[in-house]
Amino acid sequence: MHIRTAKADEVPAVMNVLDGAVLSIAVETVRAGAEDGSTLVAMSGDNETDGRVLGALVLDGIHIEAVAVRRRRRGQGIGTALVEAALGRRDRLTAEFDADVRPFYEALGFDTEPLDNPGRYRGKRE
Repeated sequence: MHIRTAKADEVPAVMNVLDGAVLSIAVETVRAGAEDGSTLVAMSGDNETDGRVLGALVLDGIHIEAVAVRRRRRGQGIGTALVEAALGRRDRLTAEFDADVRPFYEALGFDTEPLDNPGRYRGKRE
């Protein structure tokens, strides 16, 4: 597996992964991220031309808009690798997320706090 910027022709595959995780994000946001380097993909295979999209992360500046991994590939460190790759591109990151993924972000060193909306959290890592 390797992490790289998504290519424009991979936007449908990225949307498939995000939709499979029941994340709501506009295709325009993902497409813009493929163009400006802020949509990252985890690919199966060992080089730039081989593989399938296993996971994706979409940034808006320093904010993680979405991160998702194919259901059958969860628990294999792919989401962690995507967030670590994003950290390598930004000085700090923020995210908003549901309570069930709070342990994921905390394991990655994010400081978390509850939002006013019950069951929702904000995290930041500097």
